[in-house]
Amino acid sequence: MRIVGLMSGTSLDGVDMALCDINEHGYKVLAATTIPYPEKWIERLSSLECASAFDYAMAHAELGHYFGCLIRNFLNDNHLSAEAIASHGHTVFHQPQRGLTTQIGDGDAIAAECGLPVVSNFRTFDVALGGQGAPLVPIGDRLLFGQYDACLNLGGIANISWQQPVDNDSMAETIAFDICPCNMLLNKLAARLELPYDPEGANAHRGKTDSQLLTTLNALPYYRQSPPKSLGKEWFTSNIWPLFTEGNTLDLLRTAVEHTAVQISQTVNHQHFATILVTGGGVHNNFLIERLRELCPHTEVTVPDNLTVDFKEAIIFALLGYLRLTQQTNTLRSVTGARTDSIGGTVSALFAHDKKSY
Repeated sequence: MRIVGLMSGTSLDGVDMALCDINEHGYKVLAATTIPYPEKWIERLSSLECASAFDYAMAHAELGHYFGCLIRNFLNDNHLSAEAIASHGHTVFHQPQRGLTTQIGDGDAIAAECGLPVVSNFRTFDVALGGQGAPLVPIGDRLLFGQYDACLNLGGIANISWQQPVDNDSMAETIAFDICPCNMLLNKLAARLELPYDPEGANAHRGKTDSQLLTTLNALPYYRQSPPKSLGKEWFTSNIWPLFTEGNTLDLLRTAVEHTAVQISQTVNHQHFATILVTGGGVHNNFLIERLRELCPHTEVTVPDNLTVDFKEAIIFALLGYLRLTQQTNTLRSVTGARTDSIGGTVSALFAHDKKSY
Protein backbone atom coordinates (compact mmCIF):
# COMPACT_ATOMS: atom_id res chain seq x y z
CA MET A 1 0.00 0.00 0.00
CA ARG A 2 1.33 3.42 -0.96
CA ILE A 3 0.88 5.82 1.97
CA VAL A 4 2.14 9.35 2.60
CA GLY A 5 3.27 9.78 6.19
CA LEU A 6 3.11 13.39 7.41
CA MET A 7 4.78 14.67 10.58
CA SER A 8 4.74 18.13 12.15
CA GLY A 9 6.92 18.27 15.25
CA THR A 10 6.97 20.50 18.29
CA SER A 11 10.11 22.31 17.09
CA LEU A 12 8.11 23.86 14.20
CA ASP A 13 10.98 23.41 11.78
CA GLY A 14 8.69 22.16 9.03
CA VAL A 15 6.35 19.52 7.67
CA ASP A 16 7.99 16.16 6.88
CA MET A 17 6.37 14.01 4.18
CA ALA A 18 7.41 10.54 3.05
CA LEU A 19 5.63 8.44 0.43
CA CYS A 20 6.20 4.81 1.39
CA ASP A 21 5.29 1.52 -0.23
CA ILE A 22 4.42 -0.64 2.80
CA ASN A 23 3.44 -4.29 3.09
CA GLU A 24 3.82 -7.10 5.61
CA HIS A 25 7.44 -7.63 4.53
CA GLY A 26 8.73 -4.09 5.05
CA TYR A 27 8.80 -0.67 3.41
CA LYS A 28 10.41 1.37 0.67
CA VAL A 29 10.57 5.17 0.58
CA LEU A 30 9.58 6.39 -2.88
CA ALA A 31 9.99 10.11 -2.19
CA ALA A 32 10.43 12.40 0.80
CA THR A 33 10.67 16.11 1.50
CA THR A 34 10.49 18.71 4.24
CA ILE A 35 8.55 21.93 3.69
CA PRO A 36 9.57 24.70 6.13
CA TYR A 37 6.67 26.45 7.80
CA PRO A 38 6.02 29.99 6.55
CA GLU A 39 6.55 32.63 9.21
CA LYS A 40 2.80 33.23 9.51
CA TRP A 41 2.19 29.60 10.46
CA ILE A 42 5.11 29.58 12.91
CA GLU A 43 3.64 32.63 14.67
CA ARG A 44 0.13 31.20 14.62
CA LEU A 45 1.03 27.75 15.91
CA SER A 46 3.46 29.09 18.51
CA SER A 47 0.69 30.87 20.40
CA LEU A 48 -2.36 28.79 19.53
CA GLU A 49 -2.77 27.38 23.03
CA CYS A 50 -3.63 30.92 24.16
CA ALA A 51 -6.06 31.64 21.28
CA SER A 52 -9.85 31.76 21.41
CA ALA A 53 -11.91 28.65 20.75
CA PHE A 54 -12.93 30.13 17.38
CA ASP A 55 -9.32 30.83 16.33
CA TYR A 56 -8.32 27.32 17.43
CA ALA A 57 -11.13 25.77 15.35
CA MET A 58 -10.21 27.88 12.33
CA ALA A 59 -6.54 26.89 12.63
CA HIS A 60 -7.54 23.22 12.79
CA ALA A 61 -9.51 23.49 9.54
CA GLU A 62 -7.07 25.76 7.70
CA LEU A 63 -4.00 23.72 8.68
CA GLY A 64 -5.77 20.64 7.31
CA HIS A 65 -6.28 22.36 3.96
CA TYR A 66 -2.67 23.56 4.04
CA PHE A 67 -1.39 20.02 4.73
CA GLY A 68 -3.62 18.69 1.95
CA CYS A 69 -2.24 21.17 -0.58
CA LEU A 70 1.34 20.32 0.44
CA ILE A 71 0.68 16.60 -0.05
CA ARG A 72 -1.06 17.12 -3.39
CA ASN A 73 1.82 19.24 -4.68
CA PHE A 74 4.37 16.76 -3.31
CA LEU A 75 2.77 13.88 -5.22
CA ASN A 76 2.28 15.89 -8.41
CA ASP A 77 5.84 17.25 -8.38
CA ASN A 78 7.22 13.72 -8.10
CA HIS A 79 4.73 12.28 -10.63
CA LEU A 80 3.64 9.75 -8.03
CA SER A 81 0.35 8.52 -6.60
CA ALA A 82 -0.76 7.33 -3.18
CA GLU A 83 -3.60 5.24 -1.80
CA ALA A 84 -3.90 6.95 1.58
CA ILE A 85 -2.48 9.62 3.90
CA ALA A 86 -1.38 9.15 7.52
CA SER A 87 -1.10 12.50 9.29
CA HIS A 88 0.21 13.00 12.81
CA GLY A 89 -1.02 16.60 12.76
CA HIS A 90 0.43 19.31 14.97
CA THR A 91 0.12 18.98 18.74
CA VAL A 92 -1.33 21.96 20.56
CA PHE A 93 -2.36 20.45 23.90
CA HIS A 94 -0.94 17.31 25.45
CA GLN A 95 -2.15 16.68 29.00
CA PRO A 96 -2.87 12.95 29.20
CA GLN A 97 -3.16 13.13 32.98
CA ARG A 98 -6.36 15.07 32.28
CA GLY A 99 -7.44 12.76 29.49
CA LEU A 100 -6.53 15.36 26.85
CA THR A 101 -4.39 15.43 23.74
CA THR A 102 -5.09 17.44 20.57
CA GLN A 103 -3.40 17.38 17.19
CA ILE A 104 -4.74 19.91 14.71
CA GLY A 105 -4.82 19.64 10.92
CA ASP A 106 -8.31 18.39 10.08
CA GLY A 107 -8.20 14.97 8.39
CA ASP A 108 -11.38 15.71 6.44
CA ALA A 109 -9.80 18.87 5.03
CA ILE A 110 -6.69 16.92 4.01
CA ALA A 111 -8.88 14.31 2.31
CA ALA A 112 -10.86 16.98 0.48
CA GLU A 113 -7.67 18.48 -0.95
CA CYS A 114 -6.05 15.15 -1.90
CA GLY A 115 -9.04 13.01 -2.83
CA LEU A 116 -7.65 10.19 -0.66
CA PRO A 117 -8.59 8.51 2.63
CA VAL A 118 -6.76 10.05 5.58
CA VAL A 119 -5.87 8.55 8.95
CA SER A 120 -5.40 11.15 11.71
CA ASN A 121 -6.02 11.54 15.47
CA PHE A 122 -3.66 8.68 16.23
CA ARG A 123 -3.26 9.60 19.90
CA THR A 124 -6.77 10.29 21.17
CA PHE A 125 -8.11 6.74 21.52
CA ASP A 126 -5.12 5.66 23.59
CA VAL A 127 -5.61 8.65 25.91
CA ALA A 128 -9.28 7.75 26.23
CA LEU A 129 -8.09 4.29 27.33
CA GLY A 130 -6.05 5.87 30.12
CA GLY A 131 -2.75 6.01 28.23
CA GLN A 132 -0.26 8.75 27.50
CA GLY A 133 -1.05 8.72 23.78
CA ALA A 134 2.71 8.94 23.29
CA PRO A 135 5.17 8.04 22.10
CA LEU A 136 3.64 6.23 19.12
CA VAL A 137 6.79 5.62 17.08
CA PRO A 138 8.06 2.62 19.16
CA ILE A 139 5.93 0.05 17.34
CA GLY A 140 7.69 1.17 14.16
CA ASP A 141 11.04 0.95 15.93
CA ARG A 142 10.20 -2.67 16.81
CA LEU A 143 8.93 -3.66 13.38
CA LEU A 144 11.39 -1.73 11.18
CA PHE A 145 14.56 -1.18 13.26
CA GLY A 146 14.58 -4.10 15.67
CA GLN A 147 18.25 -4.92 14.99
CA TYR A 148 19.28 -2.16 17.43
CA ASP A 149 19.08 -2.44 21.22
CA ALA A 150 17.29 0.92 21.34
CA CYS A 151 16.06 3.70 19.06
CA LEU A 152 16.59 7.32 20.09
CA ASN A 153 14.83 10.19 18.34
CA LEU A 154 16.17 13.73 18.73
CA GLY A 155 13.20 15.83 17.72
CA GLY A 156 11.57 18.72 19.53
CA ILE A 157 11.54 16.28 22.42
CA ALA A 158 14.05 13.44 22.80
CA ASN A 159 12.42 10.02 23.17
CA ILE A 160 13.66 6.45 23.30
CA SER A 161 12.30 2.92 22.87
CA TRP A 162 13.57 -0.61 23.42
CA GLN A 163 12.43 -4.20 23.88
CA GLN A 164 12.47 -5.46 27.45
CA PRO A 165 12.16 -9.14 28.38
CA VAL A 166 9.21 -10.00 30.62
CA ASP A 167 10.33 -12.13 33.60
CA ASN A 168 11.85 -15.38 32.31
CA ASP A 169 9.54 -15.58 29.36
CA SER A 170 10.93 -15.45 25.84
CA MET A 171 8.46 -12.67 25.00
CA ALA A 172 9.43 -9.00 25.26
CA GLU A 173 7.44 -5.82 25.62
CA THR A 174 8.22 -2.42 24.18
CA ILE A 175 9.26 0.27 26.66
CA ALA A 176 9.39 3.89 25.50
CA PHE A 177 9.03 7.40 26.87
CA ASP A 178 9.91 11.04 26.33
CA ILE A 179 13.25 11.77 27.97
CA CYS A 180 13.65 15.55 27.87
CA PRO A 181 13.40 18.62 25.62
CA CYS A 182 15.78 18.71 22.67
CA ASN A 183 15.30 20.83 19.53
CA MET A 184 12.32 22.63 21.07
CA LEU A 185 14.75 24.28 23.49
CA LEU A 186 17.81 24.50 21.25
CA ASN A 187 15.96 26.14 18.36
CA LYS A 188 14.25 28.63 20.65
CA LEU A 189 17.64 29.68 22.00
CA ALA A 190 19.16 29.81 18.49
CA ALA A 191 16.41 32.27 17.54
CA ARG A 192 18.07 34.78 19.89
CA LEU A 193 21.04 34.64 17.53
CA GLU A 194 18.64 35.17 14.62
CA LEU A 195 19.17 31.56 13.52
CA PRO A 196 16.51 28.89 12.91
CA TYR A 197 18.80 26.38 14.66
CA ASP A 198 22.39 26.10 15.87
CA PRO A 199 24.33 24.75 12.83
CA GLU A 200 26.21 21.61 13.89
CA GLY A 201 25.97 22.86 17.50
CA ALA A 202 28.83 25.29 16.78
CA ASN A 203 27.48 28.07 19.00
CA ALA A 204 26.81 25.71 21.89
CA HIS A 205 30.38 24.42 21.55
CA ARG A 206 31.66 27.98 22.02
CA GLY A 207 29.71 28.47 25.23
CA LYS A 208 30.37 27.40 28.82
CA THR A 209 28.12 25.17 30.88
CA ASP A 210 26.23 26.97 33.66
CA SER A 211 26.62 24.34 36.38
CA GLN A 212 23.96 25.86 38.64
CA LEU A 213 21.39 25.95 35.84
CA LEU A 214 22.32 22.40 34.82
CA THR A 215 21.78 21.18 38.38
CA THR A 216 18.38 22.88 38.52
CA LEU A 217 17.35 21.33 35.20
CA ASN A 218 18.44 17.83 36.13
CA ALA A 219 16.53 18.07 39.42
CA LEU A 220 13.12 18.59 37.77
CA PRO A 221 10.57 16.10 39.16
CA TYR A 222 9.66 14.67 35.73
CA TYR A 223 13.06 12.99 35.47
CA ARG A 224 12.39 10.96 38.62
CA GLN A 225 9.08 9.61 37.32
CA SER A 226 8.93 6.06 36.01
CA PRO A 227 7.50 5.39 32.54
CA PRO A 228 5.03 5.45 30.95
CA LYS A 229 5.39 9.21 30.74
CA SER A 230 5.38 11.87 28.03
CA LEU A 231 6.05 15.58 27.59
CA GLY A 232 4.16 18.38 25.90
CA LYS A 233 4.66 22.02 25.10
CA GLU A 234 2.77 23.05 28.24
CA TRP A 235 5.34 21.32 30.46
CA PHE A 236 8.19 22.91 28.53
CA THR A 237 6.62 26.37 28.79
CA SER A 238 6.04 26.03 32.54
CA ASN A 239 9.16 24.18 33.69
CA ILE A 240 12.00 24.69 31.20
CA TRP A 241 11.73 27.96 29.34
CA PRO A 242 11.42 30.22 32.44
CA LEU A 243 14.91 29.01 33.46
CA PHE A 244 16.39 30.38 30.20
CA THR A 245 15.02 33.92 30.22
CA GLU A 246 18.35 35.53 31.13
CA GLY A 247 22.01 34.86 30.45
CA ASN A 248 24.58 34.60 27.68
CA THR A 249 22.97 32.78 24.76
CA LEU A 250 26.06 30.71 23.95
CA ASP A 251 26.30 29.55 27.56
CA LEU A 252 22.59 28.74 27.61
CA LEU A 253 22.94 26.71 24.41
CA ARG A 254 25.91 24.82 25.86
CA THR A 255 23.95 24.10 29.04
CA ALA A 256 20.90 22.96 27.06
CA VAL A 257 23.03 20.52 25.03
CA GLU A 258 24.63 19.22 28.21
CA HIS A 259 21.25 18.77 29.88
CA THR A 260 19.90 16.79 26.92
CA ALA A 261 23.02 14.63 26.70
CA VAL A 262 23.07 13.93 30.44
CA GLN A 263 19.42 12.90 30.59
CA ILE A 264 19.75 10.61 27.57
CA SER A 265 23.00 9.07 28.83
CA GLN A 266 21.44 8.22 32.19
CA THR A 267 18.84 6.04 30.48
CA VAL A 268 21.28 4.52 27.98
CA ASN A 269 23.89 3.66 30.60
CA HIS A 270 21.34 2.34 33.09
CA GLN A 271 19.98 -0.07 30.47
CA HIS A 272 23.48 -1.10 29.27
CA PHE A 273 22.57 -0.80 25.59
CA ALA A 274 25.28 -2.07 23.27
CA THR A 275 23.84 -0.27 20.22
CA ILE A 276 21.42 2.61 19.70
CA LEU A 277 20.06 4.07 16.47
CA VAL A 278 19.84 7.87 16.61
CA THR A 279 17.58 9.83 14.24
CA GLY A 280 15.77 13.18 14.09
CA GLY A 281 16.85 16.74 13.45
CA GLY A 282 19.08 16.78 16.53
CA VAL A 283 21.45 14.38 14.78
CA HIS A 284 22.68 17.34 12.72
CA ASN A 285 23.88 18.92 15.97
CA ASN A 286 27.36 17.41 15.85
CA PHE A 287 28.24 18.73 19.28
CA LEU A 288 25.23 16.99 20.86
CA ILE A 289 26.17 13.68 19.20
CA GLU A 290 29.77 14.15 20.36
CA ARG A 291 28.63 14.65 23.96
CA LEU A 292 26.36 11.60 23.75
CA ARG A 293 29.24 9.42 22.61
CA GLU A 294 31.47 10.78 25.37
CA LEU A 295 28.82 10.17 28.05
CA CYS A 296 27.91 6.69 26.70
CA PRO A 297 31.38 5.15 26.18
CA HIS A 298 30.16 1.55 26.16
CA THR A 299 27.41 2.08 23.59
CA GLU A 300 27.78 2.18 19.81
CA VAL A 301 25.86 5.31 18.76
CA THR A 302 24.76 4.71 15.15
CA VAL A 303 23.70 7.58 12.90
CA PRO A 304 22.10 6.10 9.74
CA ASP A 305 21.66 7.55 6.24
CA ASN A 306 20.16 11.02 5.92
CA LEU A 307 16.83 9.71 4.63
CA THR A 308 16.31 7.69 7.81
CA VAL A 309 17.69 10.46 10.03
CA ASP A 310 15.35 13.11 8.69
CA PHE A 311 12.21 11.12 7.83
CA LYS A 312 12.04 8.20 10.26
CA GLU A 313 9.00 9.60 12.07
CA ALA A 314 7.14 10.32 8.81
CA ILE A 315 7.99 6.80 7.62
CA ILE A 316 6.67 5.29 10.85
CA PHE A 317 3.45 7.31 10.69
CA ALA A 318 2.93 5.87 7.21
CA LEU A 319 3.34 2.46 8.87
CA LEU A 320 0.87 3.40 11.63
CA GLY A 321 -1.62 4.39 8.92
CA TYR A 322 -1.05 1.08 7.14
CA LEU A 323 -1.66 -0.82 10.39
CA ARG A 324 -4.85 1.16 11.04
CA LEU A 325 -6.21 0.57 7.55
CA THR A 326 -5.41 -3.15 7.71
CA GLN A 327 -6.90 -3.32 11.23
CA GLN A 328 -3.72 -4.29 13.05
CA THR A 329 -2.50 -3.05 16.43
CA ASN A 330 -0.59 0.22 16.13
CA THR A 331 -0.54 1.46 19.75
CA LEU A 332 1.10 -0.46 22.60
CA ARG A 333 -0.13 -0.36 26.20
CA SER A 334 3.38 -1.25 27.46
CA VAL A 335 4.52 2.10 26.03
CA THR A 336 1.60 4.34 26.88
CA GLY A 337 0.16 2.77 30.02
CA ALA A 338 -3.31 2.35 28.50
CA ARG A 339 -5.64 -0.44 29.59
CA THR A 340 -5.03 -2.36 26.38
CA ASP A 341 -3.25 -2.34 23.04
CA SER A 342 -5.37 -0.62 20.42
CA ILE A 343 -5.84 0.30 16.77
CA GLY A 344 -5.68 4.09 16.87
CA GLY A 345 -6.57 6.63 14.22
CA THR A 346 -9.65 8.20 12.68
CA VAL A 347 -10.30 7.42 9.00
CA SER A 348 -11.65 10.45 7.14
CA ALA A 349 -13.62 10.71 3.94
CA LEU A 350 -14.05 7.35 2.29
CA PHE A 351 -15.14 8.38 -1.18
CA ALA A 352 -18.17 6.89 -2.90
CA HIS A 353 -15.96 5.63 -5.73
CA ASP A 354 -13.61 3.90 -3.28
CA LYS A 355 -14.65 0.25 -2.94
CA LYS A 356 -12.09 -0.66 -0.27
CA SER A 357 -13.27 -1.46 3.23
CA TYR A 358 -11.24 -0.02 6.09
